[in-house]
Amino acid sequence: MIRVAVIADPHVHDCGWAPSGTRLGGAIRSFGDTAASTRVFNESLPAFRAALERAVAEGAGLVLLVGDLTDDGQAPNISAALSLIGEFRQHHGLRVLATPGNHDLFAIRGRPQDKTFLAVDGAPVLLRSADCPEAATLGTHDALGLMQGLGYRPEPADLHWECPFGTDPSWQAREYPVSSPDGSVTVRMIDASYLIEPVEGLWVLSIDSNVCAPRNGATDMADAASFRDPTGAGWPAVLRHRAHLLPWMRDVAARAARLGKQLVAFSHYPVLDVLAGTGEDEMQAFGPTGLARRVPPPEVAISFASTGVPLHFSGHLHVNDTARHIGQGQGFFNISVPSPVGFCPAMKIADLDGAQVRIRSLPLVKVPGHDLAFAAYRAEAGLAGHPAPPASCAPDHGSFLDRHLVELVHGRYLPREWKTDMAEFVSNRRIPDLVKLLGLSLGQVPDFSLRHLVEDWYRLRKGGTLGMAYVAPDRLEFYRHLCANLPEFADDGLSSRLVAFLRIMRGYLGRLPNGDFTLDLRDLSICGN
Repeated sequence: MIRVAVIADPHVHDCGWAPSGTRLGGAIRSFGDTAASTRVFNESLPAFRAALERAVAEGAGLVLLVGDLTDDGQAPNISAALSLIGEFRQHHGLRVLATPGNHDLFAIRGRPQDKTFLAVDGAPVLLRSADCPEAATLGTHDALGLMQGLGYRPEPADLHWECPFGTDPSWQAREYPVSSPDGSVTVRMIDASYLIEPVEGLWVLSIDSNVCAPRNGATDMADAASFRDPTGAGWPAVLRHRAHLLPWMRDVAARAARLGKQLVAFSHYPVLDVLAGTGEDEMQAFGPTGLARRVPPPEVAISFASTGVPLHFSGHLHVNDTARHIGQGQGFFNISVPSPVGFCPAMKIADLDGAQVRIRSLPLVKVPGHDLAFAAYRAEAGLAGHPAPPASCAPDHGSFLDRHLVELVHGRYLPREWKTDMAEFVSNRRIPDLVKLLGLSLGQVPDFSLRHLVEDWYRLRKGGTLGMAYVAPDRLEFYRHLCANLPEFADDGLSSRLVAFLRIMRGYLGRLPNGDFTLDLRDLSICGN
């Protein structure tokens, strides 16, 4: 049995970095930016440390880092993340193997960043990378050069290492052509994928699914605007631009089976619907504005299954989920790993024992130093004449991210992703109003605001089984009853879309096991909670 830890999307931001040429004594990000983001910033380094400490405490000697190691690929943040990783390597022998995420690097020369930091008195200060170059996202070659010790190049003690193009680890040997959609522009980019055997019998396949493709008619490859943002591209872009990966993966899986190697793969983007298979209902309820637009199409699952790789870990969406594909004798699992800096903060521990894989989900609730920016948040609010944000008084990291999620629901998701009539209804009505609108006879129903229903919906979406710990038990019981008695509507009106919304919740409540569970890679069975 081989034990590995899996951490996704730590988004390390170093608050101790002092940007040059500014009046900032440190680099604390504003709560205004934090409240509008799907991840938090100032808490990231303590949370990443807590995750690495948990990996050591659980006896894992290896960490799979599933992309987005840093906030936005800035050199100071890469340096801080690598320093922490180096500390754990030196003192505990813990090795980290990574794959690139969309926040780790960009295209050839990187891209500019504008972010808001807080001065000592809480005043917001806009920092532009045009004035402070170290605040910019690095390009692929520069970023990988700094992070090369995370498996991207072999170490002397490695038992095996290769990339899709052979055993030469140089970046030049790993370049390939990428063309714009119309074929008018072609550039050479680095594919940072690799296969490594760090310990006897374990093959780790890191798949670089982060594709930066040039735009039609682009002429200046040093200009970030010449490239398409990979954030929403994911595996469909792999199929279009990195077709060379599939036969290599197929060969790796065949060799692993022949040689008796335990094979585990990971990439930043999911290859299955890791929203409990609710993509179609989400499109009906919200249209193309929600996370469903990032659910990979069926051809991705079919292509991935054809490689014979049985187990894949992903990040990117910051959700806790287990997805399974079964079709034509070929299937696999995709384990979606939540982030330490998004609700619900957690990591995974995987015990690999041939066809049996036991996975545990470990919440990262207690994080020493989680409150390092709380005083700055309160000063920022006071200077603006606002009350202190509730999150700035959270007793632990889990509670902080739960309160941050509530901020997101009402400040970002409802106004930006919900249709107007739905948003107005859930913002101003109560549970009995919903039951009446849907024409349901449920007996006695609780009387609480639909705002709480929406908050709980997002808790279940993001956290799965882990998110249930943040939902009041009586509400959870009612949601199960409500979702088991949904009517059908033939139109596309408010009632129909609210039913679609509740069907999604039913999917979240009926997810495959995603807390502590065991996979059988032979028959694709799963048991646990």
